[in-house]
Amino acid sequence: MGVIYALSACAVGPDFKKPVAPISASYTVAPISDIKKISDIDSGAAQRFIEGKDIEFEWWRQFECPQLNSLVQRAFKANPTVTAAQANLKQAMELVYAQQGYFFPTVGAGYNVQRQLLAGNMGGNSPGIQGNGSVISTYQNPSGPAPYNGGVIYNMHTAQVTVGYTPDVFGANRRAVESLDAQARVAQFQMEATYITLASNVVAAAIQEASVRAQLAATRQLIKDNEKALEILQTQFKSGFVMRMDVAAQESALAQARQALPPLEKQFEQTRDLIRMLAGNMPGTDVSEVFEFKDLHLPEDLPASLPSKLIEQRPDVRAAEEQMRSANAQVGSAVAARLPQFSITGAWGGTATEFNQMFATGGPFWSLITGFTQTVFDGNTLKHRQLSAEQGLIQAAEQYRSTVLTAYQNVADTLHAIESDADALKAASDAEAAAKITLDLTRQQETIGFVNYQTYLAAEMAYQQSRLALIQAQASRFGDTAALYQALGGGWWNRDKVAGTATSASAQ
Repeated sequence: MGVIYALSACAVGPDFKKPVAPISASYTVAPISDIKKISDIDSGAAQRFIEGKDIEFEWWRQFECPQLNSLVQRAFKANPTVTAAQANLKQAMELVYAQQGYFFPTVGAGYNVQRQLLAGNMGGNSPGIQGNGSVISTYQNPSGPAPYNGGVIYNMHTAQVTVGYTPDVFGANRRAVESLDAQARVAQFQMEATYITLASNVVAAAIQEASVRAQLAATRQLIKDNEKALEILQTQFKSGFVMRMDVAAQESALAQARQALPPLEKQFEQTRDLIRMLAGNMPGTDVSEVFEFKDLHLPEDLPASLPSKLIEQRPDVRAAEEQMRSANAQVGSAVAARLPQFSITGAWGGTATEFNQMFATGGPFWSLITGFTQTVFDGNTLKHRQLSAEQGLIQAAEQYRSTVLTAYQNVADTLHAIESDADALKAASDAEAAAKITLDLTRQQETIGFVNYQTYLAAEMAYQQSRLALIQAQASRFGDTAALYQALGGGWWNRDKVAGTATSASAQ
């Protein structure tokens, strides 16, 4: 027995080693520079990358929009994906607790009573049995056939306690617990990713709504201007000051402007449907929050986490690491399954024909059985299960490596997008300003007759296109700034420090 307990201190199979961060890793080949102020328009502020800046869990507050803060908190409380992720984590933890129970003996208690009618046709000098279970002699008539006793009732009471224990000699159960614990950690990081993704989706939907609202306003203003221009041209045509071709050109411009409105209206309603869904509402139940660019402030101090810390901050990377730990433990379980399996079973109890005599003299009994089993031949089933587990470990390791590479690429893409967004916004802003000047000058020239009306329409269309491009550039800069917080991990490690949010995964 002492040898068994001594062996229980070890566990066969490889011990998991935490992957190290990539050496000399960086997000981009050339360093990303701070972005200077572009203009006084929305999203035109300067942005600075602060190396080592921690990411708060409520990073969306950097946009300084109360409506956005309210909507994200509502989504955390009402969106079903959060509740499902929490339940998934609790389920995984319960499986860990269940597996840990195999470290302890299994104790059972039982009691049964047997009542049986015994046949009395035993013949000859066979003994009879009294109702209390004692033996009596039968009466025998020497001159006649053997008499028969009547049937008797026989009672038997048995109570016992059984103890079964399987020593974890080669660590099979410890590896099983380790694997399940890793799966629980996967569920934890999946829950953290759920919070991050939900918040990012809410922010993206809010930015999308602000963008579509601005595009709708610009398009409706364009329609209004074209309608007014058409009325003027129709009046001038009746007076003979313009040709019918000018009126037809304006009618075409008005039709094109009106044609652009329905797709934007559809996009706007679908965006609002998305916002309602993220907030946990049915499509027919609206939310009070509305979003415009003037309500959003572009974050100016952006986090630039050290590349070596990214694998600790990204929940998808941490989940991939735990998947590798689980696969590693499964290799140990497969190795242990090929080794001898030990068991210890004990029982103690009492039996008697009367209940109060079970533990009297002669009634108690006990047993103790110990042994082991070793598979001698199984058609190489256990061997191939071990080989399968080893291949699963290789697969998990490569998936972890792929996840790390994708995480770094994600951050790099976002940094490049932010840098490109600033250039695009500046170009769009300059184009919009130039188009506005061109439109104003063309309007003046068309009024005094220096250019025809078609030239003025072309200038107006160019200006409206530049306005829409500027709105889209603003939305891209807001959106990619939000994406940076998500790419760097979303600050989930600070979630338990925020009052009013769900309990942290580690506490659960």
